[in-house]
Amino acid sequence: MPRYGFRLAACLLGAVGCGALAATPPLPANIAAAAADPARSDQVAQDAKRHGPEILAFAGVRPRAKVVDLIPGGGYWTRLFAKSVGPKGHVYGIWPAEYAKVDSDEPGPYQTLASSPGYGNVTVLDQPAAVLATPEKVDLVFTAQNYHDYMDKFMGPVDPATLNKAVFAALKPGGIYLIIDHAAEAGSGHRDTNTLHRIDPASVKAEVTAAGFRFVGESHLLANPGDDHSKKVFDPAVRGHTDQFIYKFKKP
Repeated sequence: MPRYGFRLAACLLGAVGCGALAATPPLPANIAAAAADPARSDQVAQDAKRHGPEILAFAGVRPRAKVVDLIPGGGYWTRLFAKSVGPKGHVYGIWPAEYAKVDSDEPGPYQTLASSPGYGNVTVLDQPAAVLATPEKVDLVFTAQNYHDYMDKFMGPVDPATLNKAVFAALKPGGIYLIIDHAAEAGSGHRDTNTLHRIDPASVKAEVTAAGFRFVGESHLLANPGDDHSKKVFDPAVRGHTDQFIYKFKKP
């Protein structure tokens, strides 16, 4: 189990010694500085729930890195990435056209963020879901709570193999593919992607490794053993605290 997340996972499972959470290794300097950036003071309250800084540390985000934030939503992750990689790094926020049509309230504000002072290292890319491509090879492709969307008809003629092969091509050798998503019932495959907005973690692992990636670890920072996986992620009973897996894959 990785350094970032193993102690929290133990606490969630009722283990003793949870007061030792403070013993978790400190964040790398670039990520700690990004987390403390006054420009994101409105997001700091989300960190306790979303664990953004710790997840960036688990992903291994370094200064000068090139990062893809795939379906970047409201920009929470992009803002952390942009400050963590610094002015000599770059963040590509990729909006699949099919997704943007369905969730049309987010791309506009995200474009505004990318045009804001202090975010000159952010580029917005609008492209078909089946044609993910980057202007240069990148160090990290990251997607949070959206891998499961690629299984659904609204995303057009795309499937897991198409997506994962495109991500593989976009990464440098040694590059990281990090996926966060809502866990579905074990053995359910893609059954719940369009209804509950969940996916079976085992399916994700099998699909990504089939594209040539090596599975190199997982974090339990967003795990919730109390989630029974039967509710839609927007159900008030579970919204904001679903059981989520964080899988880390590496291109050889």
